[in-house]
Amino acid sequence: MRRRDLAAHGTELGFVPSAQVRWLDPPELARTALKVALASVFTAYGDRREVQAALPGGLVEPAHRPTGDVWLDFVADLGDGFDATYTVATLLAQPELEVARPGGGPDLALPRGHVLVMGGDEVYPAASARGYEHRTLGPYGAALPAPPPGTPLDATTEPTLLAIPGNHDWYDGLTAWLRVFTCGASVGAWRTVQRRSYFAVRLAPGWWLLGLDSQLDEYVDGPQLDYFRTHVTAHLRPGDAVVVCAAEPAWAKAGSDPDAFNQLHFVEREVVRHRRVPGRREPEETGARVRLWISGDSHHYSRYAERPPAGTATTPGDARAVQAVTCGLGGAYLGDTLHLPAAVELPPAASRMRTKASPGTWFDRAGPTYPPQDESRRLRRRVANPASRWWAGRRNPGLLATAGVVQLVLVGCLAGVLGVLRGGSPTLLRGPAGAATEAALGVLAWVVGLLVLHLAVASASPRGRVARLVPATTGVGLQLVAALLVLVATVAVPWPSWSPALTAALVVPFVLVLGALLGTQAFALLLLSRRDGVVAGWQMSGQAVGDGKGFVRMCVRADGTLELYPVVVDTVCRAWDVEHRAGRARPVPAAGLPAVRLLEEPVVVAREGFA
Repeated sequence: MRRRDLAAHGTELGFVPSAQVRWLDPPELARTALKVALASVFTAYGDRREVQAALPGGLVEPAHRPTGDVWLDFVADLGDGFDATYTVATLLAQPELEVARPGGGPDLALPRGHVLVMGGDEVYPAASARGYEHRTLGPYGAALPAPPPGTPLDATTEPTLLAIPGNHDWYDGLTAWLRVFTCGASVGAWRTVQRRSYFAVRLAPGWWLLGLDSQLDEYVDGPQLDYFRTHVTAHLRPGDAVVVCAAEPAWAKAGSDPDAFNQLHFVEREVVRHRRVPGRREPEETGARVRLWISGDSHHYSRYAERPPAGTATTPGDARAVQAVTCGLGGAYLGDTLHLPAAVELPPAASRMRTKASPGTWFDRAGPTYPPQDESRRLRRRVANPASRWWAGRRNPGLLATAGVVQLVLVGCLAGVLGVLRGGSPTLLRGPAGAATEAALGVLAWVVGLLVLHLAVASASPRGRVARLVPATTGVGLQLVAALLVLVATVAVPWPSWSPALTAALVVPFVLVLGALLGTQAFALLLLSRRDGVVAGWQMSGQAVGDGKGFVRMCVRADGTLELYPVVVDTVCRAWDVEHRAGRARPVPAAGLPAVRLLEEPVVVAREGFA
């Protein structure tokens, strides 16, 4: 059965499998925009992180500590459509996952993580109690049900669940998120143990895991900074390695925004590298280093590796390099990797942090990206292809309806302005089609001329206010062009000589349908015209691609090395059965687990880096 059929079993499942969010549906855009605006205002005056100082602190202790190797799973950007989210949750829940290697050879058998880390944006489109229940807690609880009474509890039967909030979790002020992840509840067999929206865990001798809460790109708050300094910095020893889980991949954004990495660099300097000593002005070195940065937020996989210092002898995949990994493939729409820089300097030379720190370190993009960059270009173009099932209008029906109404209003206004309405009838157009076409071409010339002038002024001052208005003016211009085409087509149709009311019954639906198609295509062309920014991001979010998902499985070995296994599933499950066991109902893939593969060979990270 499909997701829609499965939703009929919501009562026995305990949750309702949800459809993917259609991000370009105007009502959805409006609701999300309103929540973003409210969250930005209220979090500026009432930071929920500062209130958490009253909650219990201390190092977070896993529900159960395993013996030997410690396995961790990292997943981010989940809680969107059921098919994608539940496919990933089902794979995470397997006691052992058979994964195909990229170069062939025998499959790898990767045991389930003793700790599951959710790296932000645990629900879409915005946080709410019902949203978490149906989009996150229900699917994950069904994927790994609580063990039956009498089952011995250990790190394999009751793994630990840790989480940090992303921007979508903050859209209700973090209220629902705190109730879900900081009250000691269990999600199926996964057990929550943290008490704040940030955490620190001693994974193994010499290895630490930190989860940061950066709110909506704000500074690290005082209570959070005190927490890390008290429970982590004071206990770091030379040679210790730290894994930092952040809410967004600031390293990849540093190429276009020189201050994007400032917050993470501040944490590295003030929490990991240096320790403040009472009575001394200068801080002392801890001897510890961040060895892995990992994040979601961007819905793709990419990895940057530290460039070895000049003159250092290295080998391919040198384990001494710091790694910066982005993996936001947990369930939300697939993003692209087209504009990822080939190399970034952290912090960049233009960063304000460079006045307080030593010269930056270069990181090079390493290994494959998912999706590949050449494929990303093809994926982005589909949003403006009316023959594709990924066309903006097919994926977002509300956009079609809105475009039709907008075009109806524009065509009516243009018909009045150009004087092509027949006197006494507001629905019939007078004159030959050639006259209306001539008038439309005149307006078109003005629209194109003004748009070209605007673009010329914007190119002369690319960071000015005029440049920021280019997407808006381009969108208006394209909609006017579409309206002119609809107007000419409407005039060209030989409408019957009926009464105005009867003729209007034909003309209005004609304008609505043609306007919906051309108006939506105009909007899609606007998306395609943008190379970066919010509007360019809609090229992929508007398609709501449910396939191409994954997570990162990690292992801290007994010898002190950390191994990363990026796991991807190219096609998610869409056919389900309902399994009844021990009085519980849960969805299961009708055709078995989908094929999963390792995106690249295991990435090894040593505890100590380059000298």
